[in-house]
Amino acid sequence: MSTTKNVLGVAALVALGAAYFVLHMPAVADTPLPTGPEAIARGQYIYNAAGCGACHQRDGAEGPIGGYEIDNPYGGKFHVPNITPDQETGIAGWTGKDFLLALKHGRKPSGGFYWPAFPFRSYKDMKDEDVLDLGAYLMSLPPINHKVAPHDLPVWQLSIGMAGWNILAPIMEGKSEPVSDDPKVQRGAYLARVLGHCGECHTPRNALGMMQRNHEFEGSTIVKKQIDAGTMSGWSTEEFTFFLETGSTQSFDVVGGEMADVIEHTKLLSPEDKEAYAAFFTRGAGKSGAAAGN
Repeated sequence: MSTTKNVLGVAALVALGAAYFVLHMPAVADTPLPTGPEAIARGQYIYNAAGCGACHQRDGAEGPIGGYEIDNPYGGKFHVPNITPDQETGIAGWTGKDFLLALKHGRKPSGGFYWPAFPFRSYKDMKDEDVLDLGAYLMSLPPINHKVAPHDLPVWQLSIGMAGWNILAPIMEGKSEPVSDDPKVQRGAYLARVLGHCGECHTPRNALGMMQRNHEFEGSTIVKKQIDAGTMSGWSTEEFTFFLETGSTQSFDVVGGEMADVIEHTKLLSPEDKEAYAAFFTRGAGKSGAAAGN
């Protein structure tokens, strides 16, 4: 009997240890949000550079009230949340730690999990100061009471499954191709891979919905257009920056749909950041590959 109890006790400890490993909150410092006007201005720039309004503030909304629907590849839809500081329907009371947990780890203040329709697997590489400045900007906005419908997902798709998904993702995603030490290219990589999260639509995914970073920007079922460095090598810096400002391609076509929403944000970038984007995407100059269209 004592042997059986010992075995059960060990099994229980193992199960508790596994549950803690899978479900515990990441270690994030309880950092206060900045409140100064400079931080808020930087946060507004990050908001635009990250394209937050493309999903959270659509159709001329007064603020990022959410409500936009994103198709779930397994059936149903995700409904983008209200991220104004409204007490009832928004993110009132969020701390710096809450923003760091959400954007870099995909975790809710309650300890729950966000679905990867929220691009935290790209935002995970954001600089902490950028996350905190973004939080400062969002918390400076007027609260807007706007209730968003809950996600409409298949009954079997439970958020607790994200615990295992989050463990597997860093292993199964692979690694992006390293870039040169050129500061402009490095900045462009940060804008494209992290803030702009271009790979979320332009990079293929596996059956579990994880980006395949070793095939970065090679096109996907979401957006088939290939925009890797080889394909974009035929673009000049001037052509690419003009595209980011206007949505007009080399062939004088103008992008539409969701890419048009992206242009609404990239056109607000500084000239230096537009050039950094160009330096990153056209770094394959000299490689074979046709120039991309719209």
